[in-house]
Amino acid sequence: MNTSVPTAPADLPRTAGALRAAGHQPRGVAEEIRTNLLAALSEQRPVWRGIVGFDETVLPQLERALLAGHHVVLLGERGQGKTRLARTLAELLDEWTPVIEGAELAEHPLDPITPASRRRAAELGDDLPVAWLHRSLRYAEKLATPDTSVGDLVGDVDPVKVAEGRSLGDPETIHFGLIPRAHRGIVAINELPDLAERIQVALLNVMEERDVQVRGYTLRLPLDVLLVATANPEDYTNRGRIITPLKDRFGAEIRTHYLSDLDDEINLVRQEADLVAEVGDPLLEVLARFVGHLRESSAVDQRSGVSARFAVSAAETVAAAALQRAARTGEWPAVARPVDLDAVTPVLRGKLEFHAGLEEEAEELLTHLLRRSLAETARTALAGIDLRSLVEAVAEGHPVRTGPRVRAAEVLAALPELPVLHEVAARFGVQATDPPGRIAAVVELALESLYLSRNLAKDLESGDAVYGA
Repeated sequence: MNTSVPTAPADLPRTAGALRAAGHQPRGVAEEIRTNLLAALSEQRPVWRGIVGFDETVLPQLERALLAGHHVVLLGERGQGKTRLARTLAELLDEWTPVIEGAELAEHPLDPITPASRRRAAELGDDLPVAWLHRSLRYAEKLATPDTSVGDLVGDVDPVKVAEGRSLGDPETIHFGLIPRAHRGIVAINELPDLAERIQVALLNVMEERDVQVRGYTLRLPLDVLLVATANPEDYTNRGRIITPLKDRFGAEIRTHYLSDLDDEINLVRQEADLVAEVGDPLLEVLARFVGHLRESSAVDQRSGVSARFAVSAAETVAAAALQRAARTGEWPAVARPVDLDAVTPVLRGKLEFHAGLEEEAEELLTHLLRRSLAETARTALAGIDLRSLVEAVAEGHPVRTGPRVRAAEVLAALPELPVLHEVAARFGVQATDPPGRIAAVVELALESLYLSRNLAKDLESGDAVYGA
């Protein structure tokens, strides 16, 4: 999330009287989101920036829930973009909204809700000072953990205020928790089933009765909050750790999913990965196919899932391997090649959970699926190209060595000038004037595919791979 907050325009009203004179009317969060969403849909403006692959499934359901003004549960396995989706909701709020300057909660100047703000509004009238809150500050997020307390979410007695002379029964002794402080905004609770049941009970009052109960007394607050929760399907349904009355308060349960389209997976990795070296689309396609095969594998525990973060981390690891080679060899710019895929399996196997008894075979399985993904990528891209001249050149005295310390220029120099190499490069959108690393990457991809189809041999020598007859 972007932590920088812009400065409010200087021409906005700064008192309650000026706000009233400008014709401003308070409106609820649900109405605000509904109005802005309808405007975006009618004008065909993009609403869900950064959300990939949900256009025909998740997003229409979420839009209907928001138009209905419902609290929402996003249900899905890890790494399906639930938190990203929740954070995007803040973009549907008004960019600037008026609040009472100096108030503890984000109360509307024309509709104060706490005793202190009502008293100030009565005393100051039209001179009540107004500040303007940016929409990025109207989104609050809490990771539900077993040690989360009612005080964290709702509030507790503030001993400092009691020490100042107020009585314990005075509503103004309350130190408000996360949800009241998100008044007129959005609250996201990640992994809701992890909240203790007694804490979940406290949410019932906030969502339905709109009161805050702290230490035996009740403070009626007409809170205006949109609550969005995320949960894992196994926790939500099998363990039964969300109490039934709380489930009933959520108007919509929306299932998320992993991406099924290869291009969507590639675009997501390209969008989310922080790549320290160039990783071309062919290698990103290999990684996207690799993740797809892992999600279909019977050896991987699919209840845990294969997060989208796996593909992102894999791409970042491949880029790091390319950068490491560039530093060692002095060949710049750093460009990832298929040999860098070998770095993925050892460091990322811990991100997966395998069924009992299959842990010992994990590395072999990952290596097999990664090779299969590379073979499919090459077969799809190089269909119709006759690679026999490349096989013959390698077999007749032009072995090719590659490895973590082998420069791209050395890979290319090992082969004679072959027209088929220009065809291979063209299929991947690589030009003859491109850096050697980019050309060597697609040449290596062709060589590895020939090895996997048993047209070439590959021997390991001192950490390097040598393609030969």
